[in-house]
Amino acid sequence: MERGQVYRRCGCRGTDGRQLGVRCPKLKASSRHGSWTFAVDLTAAGGRRRTVRRAGFDSKSAAQAELSQLLQRDRQGFATNDSETVRDYLTSWLTEKRRVVKPTTYVRYRDYIDKDLLPALGQIRLERLTHQHVAGMIRDLEVAGRGAVTIRRIIATLSSALSDAVKRRRLAHNPAQHAVLPEVDRVERGGWTVNEAVRFLAHASVHGDRDLELWETLIGTGMRKGECLAPRWADLDLEHRVLHVRQTLSSIDNSRLVFTTPKTRGSAAGVGLSRRVIDALHRQRARQHSERVRWGAAYQDHDLVFARENGLPLRPEYVLRRFRSLAADAGLPRARVHDLRHLAASMMIAAGVPLPIVSKTLRHSGTGITADLYAHLTRETAHQAVDAMAAALDAAETRANAPDIRPSATYRTSSADDLQ
Repeated sequence: MERGQVYRRCGCRGTDGRQLGVRCPKLKASSRHGSWTFAVDLTAAGGRRRTVRRAGFDSKSAAQAELSQLLQRDRQGFATNDSETVRDYLTSWLTEKRRVVKPTTYVRYRDYIDKDLLPALGQIRLERLTHQHVAGMIRDLEVAGRGAVTIRRIIATLSSALSDAVKRRRLAHNPAQHAVLPEVDRVERGGWTVNEAVRFLAHASVHGDRDLELWETLIGTGMRKGECLAPRWADLDLEHRVLHVRQTLSSIDNSRLVFTTPKTRGSAAGVGLSRRVIDALHRQRARQHSERVRWGAAYQDHDLVFARENGLPLRPEYVLRRFRSLAADAGLPRARVHDLRHLAASMMIAAGVPLPIVSKTLRHSGTGITADLYAHLTRETAHQAVDAMAAALDAAETRANAPDIRPSATYRTSSADDLQ
């Protein structure tokens, strides 16, 4: 026997101001009065039993169908909570995530939830959230001018949260899982040429820039900015020319500095160091020793390779400002510090370094990422390769088709006696 009760009720009020509900006499007088409602005891979050009531159905069959779906969910072990909205769930989910994700990841989740997801979906009951709701939000974000990459990250945050709801048997499916997302236009990576990088380094050297060795290391290794600001001298093996990336430096809300784990598993791999970078690191160590002596007891030693004069970590915002200031003074195009990473990739690909090696050097999580980011460069390299093959075939073909002008076995060259 099916649990639950289906009945009609209305919102009319008696002389005492209280709702009449099922006691309203108009319910018997007219089948059109009021709406259909059901009530049933179901398993709520936490395993407790609670009465769920839903009203506003136009027909008894519609109410019965909804009741049957809830009972089916209950039999399958799904928790039901009519009062929980998307806002309630995401707020709770974010609180839990704060304990297990990196601070930078938490801040990104928080911003997308507070600024985008809650205003668009927060008022919807979690169990009523549909693919249509998500699709509508995506359309609204596009109309508002949000970029494709940003929209994808917003939906990825929502999908991650809803996937956890499915794992906890709070939802039967993830409404954001198969959302149709805007295509990302793969813009060719710009940045500087090798000559411009040399010009930048020369300008920094001439003007005695304290961060010259930092720029040399960024360009010579392709490291991410946060990775290059975080290594300690203990992470360096100068004899074997290896730098181990064991942490990265980030700025939370442009105010609080935190050291976190590397971006990907590949990021923790050792970074090869050229002789040029090794020389820069030796100069950096000598400069840091002088600064340590000058500051004396006030020097705050964190063993950082690149630090402020007093030993404290360099702020990523300062590094960006300094980089752009030097570039502007040198008359170079405006660029990001991250563009130095793209420059490193460009130099390797142009030099014919195989793509898997480039990917490993940059510590991408997969070769596919490298291929996507630098498709235009790999195309150029591919063209150079096939053009070289074609040139070799053309040369061989020319040699094969050339007339044979060598003397035959019966041909005798002229001698001085023959001419007499």
